[in-house]
Amino acid sequence: MAAVWTRLFRRTFNSGARQLSAAAGAEEHQGSRMWKIVSLVVAFPGVSVCMLNCYLKAQQHSHEKDEFVAYDHLRIRSKPFPWGDGNHSLFHNSHTNPLPTGYEDKEDH
Repeated sequence: MAAVWTRLFRRTFNSGARQLSAAAGAEEHQGSRMWKIVSLVVAFPGVSVCMLNCYLKAQQHSHEKDEFVAYDHLRIRSKPFPWGDGNHSLFHNSHTNPLPTGYEDKEDH
């Protein structure tokens, strides 16, 4: 008797699963089509506008150094860096990164 119930349950479950998978395939096709359209209509133009905005802002940017202000809470050195003279960070840029005493006096290249 248990074998009959098991066979009936499996038959019912498997046929329902097949129907669900067929319906999911149709819905999946509609969903992928919708996301393709959204990508083409919204995402790519949005990224293009952001790239244009960045480019235009970069064209307006001046390359002059900002005036150095020695704030007490910035550039605190509790111990020297373990490379070089101990005062320059690992990726130090003398044009944009001041030392605790101010910008370096190197000439622009």
